[in-house]
Amino acid sequence: MRYRVNHITRYSYAAEFASCHNQVHLIPRESEHQHCLNSEIRVDPEPEVFDRHDDSFGNPVESFSIHTPSDKLTIESTFEVELFDRKGATPLLMAQSWEQVQTLLAGDAPPLEAVAFLFESAYVSLTPAMLEFARPSFPPGRGVQDCARDLVTRIFKEFKFDPNATDVGTSVSEVLKKRRGVCQDFAHLMIGCLRSMGLSARYVSGYLLTNPAPGKPRLVGADASHAWCSVWCPDLGWVDYDPTNNLSPCDRHITVAFGRDYGDVSPVRGVVLGGGKHRVRVSVDVSRL
Repeated sequence: MRYRVNHITRYSYAAEFASCHNQVHLIPRESEHQHCLNSEIRVDPEPEVFDRHDDSFGNPVESFSIHTPSDKLTIESTFEVELFDRKGATPLLMAQSWEQVQTLLAGDAPPLEAVAFLFESAYVSLTPAMLEFARPSFPPGRGVQDCARDLVTRIFKEFKFDPNATDVGTSVSEVLKKRRGVCQDFAHLMIGCLRSMGLSARYVSGYLLTNPAPGKPRLVGADASHAWCSVWCPDLGWVDYDPTNNLSPCDRHITVAFGRDYGDVSPVRGVVLGGGKHRVRVSVDVSRL
């Protein structure tokens, strides 16, 4: 399956800024599940400095600096990506209990790829309330994937999607109390639950092909960035789960980057000298080729 993604972020400032420095995660990473066919980042005003590299998690990152005064900044990313079928798990691999995985990760030589995703991070605090919420999904002897699926379903049923309930700074503890939020919040919540149980979980950012309501036209630019999470399983590696939609990502989820939480992989982050207050508008379009 092939897709084309166009993501535009527009900043409008109250006054001209003197300079800005930004880092963006807007180009999809390579994996066994997907291949980026082509990509382009366009910035206006044109940066004096532009660099592309990989971050510590292997995600492609673009960094740029602008020293031309302006009261507007536009960042546009366009890429085409091909997704491949994901391999399923055998019954033997699925039979591994969460306690077995927990014991392995707590041992003297845990797998290096999983270690960085075991602990608290800036957006994912591990609290007694988090552990209490997680426990019902982890009865003794249950397979780690069955636990994760149960947790996905509980979050989907018990929490309401509400874009007005939270913002980027809302803590996962507050989300747990409010029982509402957006995909970023639900991904952080599930990650916190998994880590509370001694499992390794990471945050995944990307895009999801959405379908219009029956009888309604598909609106260009009306899509949005999406977020879900992965849990580490022996032999299988990282297995993705989408608590916002109560499913396992397949051929509609486009992965851009992964990290410990949103802070590691935010689409756009940076600093601006001057400019005063600002407004930001985001337009995302995901289309099948």
